[in-house]
Amino acid sequence: MVLKGLTWLVLLQIFGSLVSELLLPILPGSVIGLLLLFGYLLLCGEVSEPLSQATSTLLQYLPLLFVVPAAGIMVASDELLADLPAILTALCVSLLVTVPLCGWMMQRLARRVEQRAKADHE
Repeated sequence: MVLKGLTWLVLLQIFGSLVSELLLPILPGSVIGLLLLFGYLLLCGEVSEPLSQATSTLLQYLPLLFVVPAAGIMVASDELLADLPAILTALCVSLLVTVPLCGWMMQRLARRVEQRAKADHE
């Protein structure tokens, strides 16, 4: 079962890379593959058992994926310190944009849920 789910994930990533090379060179293939997976999950309405087992297995090893970036941070610490003002500016600007946007979206979604609940009770 795990192999079937892993096969789906790999095929979606390969197809995403193919689409990236041929049609959308701006977006990375892995991002397109994730969008394809998201679309597939929206169409199905649920996560299939093989896909669920494969992702659960992969999530067990997620901390290992952070080893390489952590080592890169240690190796390139001088370059990171040189770019620290730009990094902090980008983080602060993204925070100042994201937090109000998420709050606004949450308010809209809460109103929509409330309206649907009222419509269901009527």
